[in-house]
Amino acid sequence: MQVNDIATRVYNHAWRLDPIVRSLLDTDFYKLMMLQLIWRRHRDVDVKFSLVNRTRSVRLADEIDEAELREQLDHARTVRLSKKERIWLAGNSFYGRAQIFEPEFLAWLDGYRLPEYQLRREDGQFALDFHGPWAEVTLWEIPALSIINELRSRRAMRGMGRFALDVLYARAKAKLWNKVERLRALDGLILSDFGTRRRHSFLWQRWCVEALKEGLSEAFIGSSNVLLAMDGDLEAIGTNGHELPMALAALAPDDDALRQVPYRVLEEWAAAYGGNLRVVLPDAFGTEAFLRDAPDWVADWTGFRPDSAPPIEGGQMILDWWRAHGRDPRDKLLVFSDGMDVDAIEAVHAHFHGQVRMSFGWGTNLTNDFVGAAPDLRPSLDPISLVCKITEAGGRPAVKLSDNPNKAVGDPAEVARYLRVFGDGGMTARAVRV
Repeated sequence: MQVNDIATRVYNHAWRLDPIVRSLLDTDFYKLMMLQLIWRRHRDVDVKFSLVNRTRSVRLADEIDEAELREQLDHARTVRLSKKERIWLAGNSFYGRAQIFEPEFLAWLDGYRLPEYQLRREDGQFALDFHGPWAEVTLWEIPALSIINELRSRRAMRGMGRFALDVLYARAKAKLWNKVERLRALDGLILSDFGTRRRHSFLWQRWCVEALKEGLSEAFIGSSNVLLAMDGDLEAIGTNGHELPMALAALAPDDDALRQVPYRVLEEWAAAYGGNLRVVLPDAFGTEAFLRDAPDWVADWTGFRPDSAPPIEGGQMILDWWRAHGRDPRDKLLVFSDGMDVDAIEAVHAHFHGQVRMSFGWGTNLTNDFVGAAPDLRPSLDPISLVCKITEAGGRPAVKLSDNPNKAVGDPAEVARYLRVFGDGGMTARAVRV
């Protein structure tokens, strides 16, 4: 496919040409990193992942045909790791480290297939669950999200002619390129694509990545999408996510053990990975609580990814914490990735420039910003806040508190218990768009 011919490809969408999931590596790199750790230490823990649509005004079961959804989910279960993909995982260097994936793990992954799913309708939404051993189930998260988001986009564009599609994508391309031109002005910008889970489509994400390669040159360092990184000779970017503390917290036998879970996760991660992979995600149960109780050795890690606090306030809190622990923030890294777009990137870059090393993960607002590109199709082409979270581990409910209570996940009684253990310091409710 020529990189600029998306409209024709979309107009001619056909199963053999464009299934939504076309590779096990069409996922985020951090999922593979976490999977290897889970496979080593917790592979048989019984878990459940569930789809959560935080944009309740969008009734997904009314917008997406259930038969089409099942067809795409069933197809994803047929996908296997290819010989080329396994050789690349085994032989490539990630974060400056060769053979990051163990041969035994890759042998297991070679025979892996996505397990069964459970799908039903509930009040205009799809209840989509994945239940089983942790190592078997965890990889469903990203394909499940990308399938639903792309089916929604396809349904919105169904019936559009070739010229209408061409204009739609021309407007979206121009909109993205205007953003690229603004980003070029930021001195020392470091940016990567984090847009797989809520992308408009695979083809559009690929176009966005190619555009950033040309438009930002060395400022664009890679993609969280493993397949696109492999095909585009890019760095695969990503470390860890909320899944690890959420699951281990559900397994904690008492409140004291629960309070120590965030640091136990870091200890397990440090035993598996080192160097620039030691990036802390502090907000699963509140950033303020994490920093309050964190052992001093956490300050020696490479950096933090403040994910749900306002980026400037959250980043400043971490800088102050580093200074209080005798570390120079200029030697550290902050990775900003929560709902970032150009305005936010510019503001954060201006605030922290010269104080700390920065990297930006550009997600939904990179790969699914068609707002204004087709006014007649709003809001059906607008992005929504769709997640697939671990909701049970070991038969007990899993919880995420977040710095933004509107992003909290979990049984209300357990959420109340976690708030008693960790407190609600620094938590402020804000609207969630993506």
